[in-house]
Amino acid sequence: MALSIKDIIQNGASGKADPAERQQFLSLFHQPQLENEIKDHLLDELVKPADVEENKPYFDQLFENMWHQRSLEIDRSTNRFQWIIRLSQWAAILLFGLFAGYWINSGEKISKPVYCTSVAPLGSISEVILPDGSHIFLNSGSTLKYAVEDSLGDREIFLNGEAWFQVAKIKERPFLVHTSSYDIAVTGTTFNVKAYPEEREVVTTLVEGSVAVNRSGANTNESRTILKQGQQLVYDKESDKVSVGEVNTRMYISWKDNKLVFVNMKLKDLKTLLERRYGVDIVIVDQNIMDYHYDGTFKNETILEVLDILKQTLPIEYRIKGQNIVIQKKRRNT
Repeated sequence: MALSIKDIIQNGASGKADPAERQQFLSLFHQPQLENEIKDHLLDELVKPADVEENKPYFDQLFENMWHQRSLEIDRSTNRFQWIIRLSQWAAILLFGLFAGYWINSGEKISKPVYCTSVAPLGSISEVILPDGSHIFLNSGSTLKYAVEDSLGDREIFLNGEAWFQVAKIKERPFLVHTSSYDIAVTGTTFNVKAYPEEREVVTTLVEGSVAVNRSGANTNESRTILKQGQQLVYDKESDKVSVGEVNTRMYISWKDNKLVFVNMKLKDLKTLLERRYGVDIVIVDQNIMDYHYDGTFKNETILEVLDILKQTLPIEYRIKGQNIVIQKKRRNT
């Protein structure tokens, strides 16, 4: 007989849980459709008086660190409805971080690493606090896998999509980000990686600190590139070439603050970005408009507001057809 979610959580959170029970518990977080039910059960577990009292110092510190970070970022101009939505998202992040941290600290050591996967569904941005204190924003349509056990080895991250990292500095434990094309090694720094599998380029932008970028599977000095603050490395998967240059890093990390910045962006690339950001499907009827370019900045606009602004600037028009947004070249008035 299949176990209920409540039973899986209770078994996995127990200090006597075996590796199979813990893996089953962590697999719940790979299923976005169970999010609300999981939150309810986790809250029930966390409010047990004995557990809370016993682990109160750990809980208090974790809450203090996370809430301090959130309090610095609240936009006073955000309306009440948007604030409630954002607060519910932060609560989910805080709840998972708290429960995962409690499990890590109270559980027994196991021989094999146990991995957890964080997902940012289309149309949303997720925030993750790792067990070592590293802070990550995960962009829409991305996944992040990381080990949750408290070990003394390297801190390894597997990224599919885009993420902003603020890595906790632990010199003796390197922080490694693996993408499908190359690996990034740091000890404590802030940077952004965009590595969507369907895109031609893999891009690493260094905000502060220093990182070493190594082609996946290669260990020679020729395949290793050291980035300095303000530099960006772009790897073209089709040509197998790497380029490094100075950039305005704020343009490439604005997405984590719910802001979109476009500079000379082609409509075909803008289409992909908007689909991820808003969780919509866009169909461009006239292929000859794909290379239209756009410069602009958006923050908190709805998808329809963005499209209205685009059609004022570019010779395009749009309509809603079923579940799709259809864009075509603007027709001349007759």
